[in-house]
Amino acid sequence: MTSLEGTVALVSGATRGAGRAIAIELAAAGAKVYATGRSTRTGRSTMDRPETIEETAEIITKAGGKAVPIRVDHAVPEEVAKLVEWIAGENDGRIDILVNDIWGGDPLAQWGVPFWQHNLEGGLSLVRNAVDTHIITSWYVAPWMVKQKHGLIIEVTDGITSGYRGSLFYDLAKANVNRLAMAQAVELKAHNVAVVAVSPGFLRSEAMLDHFGVTEATWREAIAKDPHFAESETPHFIGRAVAALASDPNIMTKSGTAAATWNLAKEYGFKDVDGSRPDWGRYAREKLGMEMG
Repeated sequence: MTSLEGTVALVSGATRGAGRAIAIELAAAGAKVYATGRSTRTGRSTMDRPETIEETAEIITKAGGKAVPIRVDHAVPEEVAKLVEWIAGENDGRIDILVNDIWGGDPLAQWGVPFWQHNLEGGLSLVRNAVDTHIITSWYVAPWMVKQKHGLIIEVTDGITSGYRGSLFYDLAKANVNRLAMAQAVELKAHNVAVVAVSPGFLRSEAMLDHFGVTEATWREAIAKDPHFAESETPHFIGRAVAALASDPNIMTKSGTAAATWNLAKEYGFKDVDGSRPDWGRYAREKLGMEMG
């Protein structure tokens, strides 16, 4: 990968999980990262998790990178507008990379029930959280990328195929994110701005580790509870995927596509933090009979 030294990245949803790891990996490659989210040391978001954007920034700076934590609710256009103006003002109008990673839908999703029995308010909120926040943020960032005639927007999703995801609201949210990447790519192509949707496999996030009652150091103990967890990947796997895409001088050839970590790892040659190269697509196809791409 080429260095991202001198580039400016905005990573929304950088409080934890994929967003935090993407921010860390972009910074490790040389980018100055603005890490946004709603959870700070002075107050938690509705997710009610202990991770904070300040903690993300401290991990980056401790490793020698550059990070600025900013509390932003990406569902509020006025807050996003101020954020983008601030970033552009601090960096002579540069915003090279935008990562739309806002989600927050896990507590709202109901599984194993038909959509007409799913809580309606929760389902609609899930879709708004996953889609509206991405559109709002891109709406404010895109003009700066158009002006500078280059840029990369990453839409973090879940799944790159058209198969049903088991819940109407969840399926709609993730399918819309993939479609959002394609639509933005069409309109931004003439301005040399690429847009790619990126999906992790079975993500070993902080919340997932807590769910199984394990830590990153002891995660293999959870395989006894769920054998599929053996093929899980750390959030840094998708972080390295995004850093590889951001470093690719031919990124425009991928604009408008949806890519998965396991395929990008093979193409770019990166591995997870433990030296492994999880392949959720292969595993799901061979063990679960599911086509994941």
